[in-house]
This record gives sequence, structure tokens and C-alpha cells, in this order.
Amino acid sequence: MDLTESENGMAASPVLGSRRRIRRAHVMAAGCAVAMCTALAAPVAADVGTTTTTTTTKPTIVLVHGAFADASSWNGVVERLESRGYTVMAPANPLRGLYSDSTYIASVLDSVKGPIVLAGHSYGGAVISTAAEGNPRVKSLVYVSALMPDVGESGMSLGAKFPSELGTATKSVPYRAGGVSGTDLYLKPDRIHPVFAADLPESTTRVMAATQRPAATTALSETAKVAAWKHIPSWFLVAKQDKAINPDQERFEAKRAGSHTVEIDSSHVAMVSHPDAVTDLLVQAATAAGSARPALAASGTTQDARAETALTGIAVGSLIAGTGAVLLARRMRRSRP
Repeated sequence: MDLTESENGMAASPVLGSRRRIRRAHVMAAGCAVAMCTALAAPVAADVGTTTTTTTTKPTIVLVHGAFADASSWNGVVERLESRGYTVMAPANPLRGLYSDSTYIASVLDSVKGPIVLAGHSYGGAVISTAAEGNPRVKSLVYVSALMPDVGESGMSLGAKFPSELGTATKSVPYRAGGVSGTDLYLKPDRIHPVFAADLPESTTRVMAATQRPAATTALSETAKVAAWKHIPSWFLVAKQDKAINPDQERFEAKRAGSHTVEIDSSHVAMVSHPDAVTDLLVQAATAAGSARPALAASGTTQDARAETALTGIAVGSLIAGTGAVLLARRMRRSRP
């Protein structure tokens, strides 16, 4: 080997080493960018995964009766729901006042494990609108020819806006109990069939008259303090032949709440005269409660914001990593002999 060849070889070696260092720097920077992207993307993937989780657990369906009735008014619906594999509860609604009744029903809900579909007929609709407030296990609300008051409204104030024949069908009876006195409302026996249950046999309505449970006037006069239907999906059955609650009132309530609505040719007691239609609506609500329904708007907005923030972080991280690689390469070139 001559001197010239040796000198050229020695001169080439630092250049080759510098190029290798530059390539290593690019590889390291690219690896950092990939790691940053992976770390930032992971929360988004986890977040999306949780929103698509489904459950196969059937909800418990809790049925709340209205004024002048008891839990047996749901008998036909209970039988049909149980035949479809649902667990059903039909607790006694005290009918003493909106605040005390909803507190009682809320305590019943506390005893139920897992998701709940909560349904109310007539005055029971006002009760469930309050009882469901703050209970995350109530996934759906179902209203059957029901009251659905907003905050500050009562059964009486809604009835004043949408008159019906109920006022002509009731009578007032004073009561005393445990040192407390008040006024109960009863249905007049001869008015139950035409106003309350025209699509049932008169023999049935005579039994209803004899076994009715009165409602204290406070049940219909107390104003709602909350309205759970504002943030819980709802279903509504409008009884087109209802003379106890004006069907126009039912339509107004359902539209205001954005409820999934069906209308049938029924009297006020649709769960007695049309148990199949009521059962079908409850199953719709129960099926929706157990599936991956779209989240409420607020939840979706939060998720979108998180995703956007994470994607922005990925882009910034990649830009920083790429810029670092370029700067490192330039420094290495400057350091070449």
C-alpha cells in the first residue's frame, strides 16, 4: 500500500463514521416519534373502546301505577314481560304527595341491582320523573298516558292548560291519619267507565270503582323540583281516546321531552285494555337500555374533544421529533473534518 492510498483511506474513515452517526440519529428520532404517537394515541383507543361496550344483562323493569289504582293494574303487562324473560317489579305508589311518593319509589329503586327501565302510568309519570333523578342505573323512562311535568309544573297546572273530563269524575273526601289531615280524591263510580276506562267492560269498571285507592290532593298540586326526562331517554304511549288526561297534553309532553312516541286507540288505562302494545313499548325501551345507544350530546362532545386533543398532541410530537432529527443531522455534518 502506498502513502497516497493510505492517506485517502484515513481521510475517508471520519466521513463514513459521520454518515453512520447521522443515520443513527434519524433512526433514533423516528423511534421517538413512533413512541410518542403510540403513547398519545393509547388513551383515545381506550376511550373509544369503552363507548362501544355492550351489555347482555336485561334491565329490571319497574312499573309505577297512578292515582285511583294499585299495582294490579299492571298485571297483564307483568305476565307478558316475565314470559319474555324480564325481571319485573310493580311497587305500591303511596299516592300521598309528589315529594313523599317519589322519595319512596327512589328507595325501591335503590334495592334493584343492575340497569333499570322505569315506567309510570298517569300520575305515576310525575313520580318517576322525580324518583329517577340522580340514579345512573335508570337507563330509560316510559310514560303510559301519563303526567310528565317540567320543573315548576304540577298535575293540576298541566290540566289547566289542557282541560279534560277528569274534574267531573272526582269527589273530595277529608281524611285523618296519624295526626295528619287532608283531602283525598276518589273517582265517582258512575264516571269511571265513560271517563277512565271506556274500552273495558262495565263489570270490570265496577270492580275498579270498589277497589280504587284515593290520591291526596297534594299528589296533583305539588310542583316538580326536577325532571329526569331531560337527561334520560324516554318513551311515551299516547292514548288517543283518553278523557282523564287530554291526549293533546300527552303529545305536548312527549314532543317537549323528545320521547320515542306511539299512539293507540285506547282509554286512559292502556296497560289494562292494551297490554300487548304497552309491553311492546317497554321492550323497546329495555332493548335500547341494553345496547350501545348513542351517548347524550354532552358525553359525545367530551369524547370528541379528547380525541381532537390527542390527535393534536400526536401531530405536535411528530413535528418535534422530526425537527430534532434535522437539527441533529446538521450538527453532525458541521462536525465532519
